[in-house]
Amino acid sequence: MQIIIITTIVITVIGILVGAGLVFTGKKFHVEVDEKEAAVRECLPGNNCGACGYAGCDAMAAAIASGDAPVNGCPVGGTPVAEKIGEIMGISAEAVDRKVAFVKCKGSCEVTKNQGNYIGIKDCRSAVLGGVPVSECDYGCLGFGSCVSVCPQHAIRVIDGVAVVDEDKCVACGLCVTTCPRHLIELVPEKSHVRVQCSNKDRGPQVKKVCQAGCIGCSLCVRQCEFGAVAVDANLAKIDYEKCTQCGKCAAKCPAKVIIPPIPSEKEM
Repeated sequence: MQIIIITTIVITVIGILVGAGLVFTGKKFHVEVDEKEAAVRECLPGNNCGACGYAGCDAMAAAIASGDAPVNGCPVGGTPVAEKIGEIMGISAEAVDRKVAFVKCKGSCEVTKNQGNYIGIKDCRSAVLGGVPVSECDYGCLGFGSCVSVCPQHAIRVIDGVAVVDEDKCVACGLCVTTCPRHLIELVPEKSHVRVQCSNKDRGPQVKKVCQAGCIGCSLCVRQCEFGAVAVDANLAKIDYEKCTQCGKCAAKCPAKVIIPPIPSEKEM
C-alpha cells in the first residue's frame, strides 16, 4: 500500500514539474501572431510565384504588414486583392498597373528559316544547352514551347513557330520569363501596347539575312518620338514604357514593322 502511495506522489510531482516546464517553455518561446499579417495572407492568391519579388505569399504578407511592401504589390491578385489589403492596412490602395508577358520575337516560319530538321527533345532549354542550331536567327523563338509547359494559366501557345501570349489569361507570374533560355519574354504594362517585337542585337544587314521582320537598328523610331521614349541599344530599339504616350509615331515609321502600333481609341474606330 505504501508503495502505491509513494508511486502516486512521484507521478503527481513529475506531472506538476512537466506541466510547469511546458508553461515556462511556451511563454519563453511564444511567437506573437501579427493579426494583420495573417489577414493579409488570407487575401493573397497563394500562387507562391515570386512575381512580387518576395519568396512566396507568406513573405509578401509579412512585408506588407511591416510596411516594407505596398498593399498593391501582388501583380497576380491585381486591384481587387489590393483593395482588400488596403482596407486591412488602413491605406487607400491605388489601382495596380497590371502586367502581362510579352514575347519579343516576330520570327514566324514565314519570315525566317530553320537551319535543318531538329531531332531531339522538343524543349527550348535542351536545344540551347545542346548547342543545336535550329533557326537561322540566334536570338529568335525556338518554338518548342518550354514556356507553354510551365504556364499554369494555359496563357501561351506556339503559333507558326513563335510563342504567343493570351493577355486575358496571363497573371504575370513570370514563370515563362525565367524559363525561356533566350530571354525573349518580359513582363510589360498591359496598357502599353506599343512594343518592340524583336530581340536580335546584330547589325541591320545581318538581321535581314536571317529574318525579314527583325529590327535593323535604323533609329528612325527614335527620331520620331517627341517624348524620348525610344532608344536604340545594341542595334535594337527599346521602349521606355513610363515615357511612352502611345502616339504610335514610332510604329508608323518603322520600316521593318517590328514595333506593334497602339490600339485605336473608340473615337478613332
